[in-house]
Amino acid sequence: MTTIRSVPYGMEMTPATTHADIASLYTQFDAIESDARALVSGLSEEQGRWRQTPEAWSVAECLDHLATANRVYIEAMTPNAESALKRGQMRRGPALPGIVGRWFVGSMEPPVKPRLKGKAPRIIRPRAEPALADAFGSFLKSNEETRAFLDRFKDIDLARIRFPNPFVRGVRFSLATGVNVIAAHDRRHLWQAWNVRRAAETAGG
Repeated sequence: MTTIRSVPYGMEMTPATTHADIASLYTQFDAIESDARALVSGLSEEQGRWRQTPEAWSVAECLDHLATANRVYIEAMTPNAESALKRGQMRRGPALPGIVGRWFVGSMEPPVKPRLKGKAPRIIRPRAEPALADAFGSFLKSNEETRAFLDRFKDIDLARIRFPNPFVRGVRFSLATGVNVIAAHDRRHLWQAWNVRRAAETAGG
């Protein structure tokens, strides 16, 4: 068992005790938030909206995409998680993805492999030219919502309770896979956003 803090960035609260696999997820989301804060630090609004090509995403659009995708995933997972909590389907093992889930999570991780690139589903494409501050705020809120999901459901059987993938009809993942997909997908597009930031800074001299 590991003692961790699950709180919004920069805030303090009484530590909670949880399992190592859940502690690892909290740590990942804390690191993701820290990386996002570093990404936007010192970035101007103009740089945040800069695109390398007309079809490419800006830093703000990367963050906006993540905010929307995270919420869609959490909304898809929550009904089955709530049902499991009500019927007392509690944890029987670590919250880890199975074989297919591990492959899918791995396919999300950066650096992005050319053969695994694809267009985002329409429902999670970013808004056109969102303001950097607005996109960043939305991303932070989605990160808080993901940690709130863990706070509420960390003791149910995340590895065995399944939910319908919101983007691929007929595919069902475990809740453990879903949470790990969110973390990997966050890292994927933060990596993308860092590349955009560096290109914007180079283009601006």
